[in-house]
Amino acid sequence: MKKTALIIIALVSITNLKAQTIESGSRNTIGYIKPDGTIENSSRSTLGYIKNDGTIEDKSRNTIGYIKNDGTIENKSRSTVGYVKKDGTVENSSHTTLGYIKDDGTVENASRSTIGYARGVKKEWAAVVYFFFNL
Repeated sequence: MKKTALIIIALVSITNLKAQTIESGSRNTIGYIKPDGTIENSSRSTLGYIKNDGTIEDKSRNTIGYIKNDGTIENKSRSTVGYVKKDGTVENSSHTTLGYIKDDGTVENASRSTIGYARGVKKEWAAVVYFFFNL
């Protein structure tokens, strides 16, 4: 019984360490976001990082933006570039809707057409990749 429990715990832990796939609207893999916030392209080359404190960095570790706790996305100068609302609506700094990130990870543009999939990825992280920073 203990062995079975340990095996289940190990499998769950391994699954949680796996990078989440970022896909295009046609389901092609365009990249990955690892649990530690490392953003990779489809060839697994590092494109950038999202740190625990919300700092967004490029592959050279230069700060290019920030994610605030309230879902506000800022550029490196701390100017607001957009917002990610709790319901998944993504807006620019003028509060014009750019798109939506649904609870199941589906990413839609403002017209509700699917532009990608980011299952298991925080909504703010998905917004950074799909709408705000060209990583």
